[in-house]
Amino acid sequence: MISNHWISLRKESWSRLETLVQQVETASLKTLSSAELREFGLLYRQAAADLSAVRTDEGSRTLEAYLNRLVSRAHNHIYSGDRMNFRSVWQFLSKGYPRIFRRLLPYTIAALAIFLAGALLGTLLTVARPQFMHAMLGPAMVDKIEHHQMWTESILTAKPQASSRIMTNNIAVCFYTYAGGIFAGLGTLLLMFTNGINLGVVTTACTQNHMALSLWSFVAAHGSLELPSIFISGGAGLRLASGLLFPGMLRRRDALALAGGESIRLLSGTVPMLVIAGLLEAFLSPTHAPLALKFSVSAVLLTGLCLWLSEGGRNKPKIRTIPNPALAET
Repeated sequence: MISNHWISLRKESWSRLETLVQQVETASLKTLSSAELREFGLLYRQAAADLSAVRTDEGSRTLEAYLNRLVSRAHNHIYSGDRMNFRSVWQFLSKGYPRIFRRLLPYTIAALAIFLAGALLGTLLTVARPQFMHAMLGPAMVDKIEHHQMWTESILTAKPQASSRIMTNNIAVCFYTYAGGIFAGLGTLLLMFTNGINLGVVTTACTQNHMALSLWSFVAAHGSLELPSIFISGGAGLRLASGLLFPGMLRRRDALALAGGESIRLLSGTVPMLVIAGLLEAFLSPTHAPLALKFSVSAVLLTGLCLWLSEGGRNKPKIRTIPNPALAET
């Protein structure tokens, strides 16, 4: 049963949310500062959780109606979105995306751990049972590796078409990895694990045949963006699954809607990364360009990616100037 004490504790938050909603309805969402925007989202989620709690009490129908109207008004502004233009896209990529990446980082780390577990298993199985490598890679690819030939040479003969095909394939892989989260995360887990196994098998097979340098010089440039995109897509899928499996105080439908909004934003940032990776995989990775160039491109891209995701959107502290007492006296 909802007590008067609980209502008195929550009433101030509801009043503050109503004030922000009225401000947005009177002017626009752009009039809110960064701190107010974060507060707006937090208060909305708290009010949604309070609404779910109130619905369980038959004697709180008036309060339920009030909170339902308040949450609906806030929801319309939080999820309405502004008209897309270059400036809004740039603001999202430069500031908004790094923030949501850092907030959902545990999901990406979990996806990476699953991928690495699959890679380790693929490595161990290839070392212990060579027939497993033959079953995974197929006779044609194994024959190329044993004759120290890279299977990527065919890309050089059709670079534009290959680039388009690679981009489409990579985006599809990331989308399927994300969409697997709707099946309680099982699809995402399976795709991350099997992709890890495949990488482990290929890496071990090339290492055993003294082709490790050839493999990693091919992977280095485009892999610096492609592999993180896969991990992030896995993280997005796991975030989607968490909304389905662990709704908390929210109704499962509301929790899934919240998780879906956050996860699709996390996934969207991988698209420009995959476009760049597709171009590199077609026009640089399979070529006979100097190894130093390929690894340098990889280092530059990885450094830029880390700086973007770790520092983008952070509020820089303002530098306060201390007046000089000597000048003040003159």
